[in-house]
Amino acid sequence: MNLCPKCNPPAWTFAVIFILTSVIAFVTWLMLGLSMTAPLPRAGITSVVFLAVGATLVHYVMSCVKRHCRHGEQSARA
Repeated sequence: MNLCPKCNPPAWTFAVIFILTSVIAFVTWLMLGLSMTAPLPRAGITSVVFLAVGATLVHYVMSCVKRHCRHGEQSARA
């Protein structure tokens, strides 16, 4: 995703993404534990959920940063 060089998303947004993704992966781990799934497939499914949710949230944050960038308007005025 192309961001302008002046746009830097704050670090706390990625910390929140990591916390939300970890909580969702932990709940997935617990739910799969109730279904008597073996540990290896359980860990695999949990890691896929962690990666999928994390990638979706990072994509969302980066697209919001790109959408709300006002540096293009400033350089167009000058």
